[in-house]
Amino acid sequence: MVGDGTLPDMEAIEVKHPTTKQLEAALDHIAASPADGGTLELIVQRPAEDVRVVVEEGSLHPDEGLVGDNWSARGSSRTDHGGPHPDMQLNLMNSRVCEVVAGSPERMPLAGDQLIVDLDLSEVNMPAWTRLRIGSAVIEITDQPHNGCAKFTKRFGLDAHRFVNSELGKALHLRGVNARVVTPGTIRSGDAIIKID
Repeated sequence: MVGDGTLPDMEAIEVKHPTTKQLEAALDHIAASPADGGTLELIVQRPAEDVRVVVEEGSLHPDEGLVGDNWSARGSSRTDHGGPHPDMQLNLMNSRVCEVVAGSPERMPLAGDQLIVDLDLSEVNMPAWTRLRIGSAVIEITDQPHNGCAKFTKRFGLDAHRFVNSELGKALHLRGVNARVVTPGTIRSGDAIIKID
């Protein structure tokens, strides 16, 4: 954890944004992510806007998403009532992508994804409605797109934004995927992530 978990502390870490050439050079390493039996590398709560708390253990709940995260208090333009979107409870991002765009492990929580995983999140391997067991919890990938936004660009650079939002980037889900909790349970950093039928 850097500082008190606020983004300015993390953003203050000296880093040069990766270039398109550097990002493309990492594609083979990213593509080598496990198709199944991956690892939960990082659990990040967002208790308030621009605050990140890295925890070793977390609880997943169908009504709250990651307990201690502010998903349930966030509105969404994708719902009729403007409330939180049930299919966007959790954001998963590939740890190999996250590390290369972040430039250092300390800056990885800036991505804003609660679960950073060493797992192939591509459309071919992880289509919508794929279910995953992590610890004692079960989550389900949803069909809600997860794209790089203005905050992502500010934190990681324009080349990273274009990289994750490219046609290839979207096919590989380099920005990540949205998910929802199906079965409540406890997750821990280092847990295996297993596809289930």
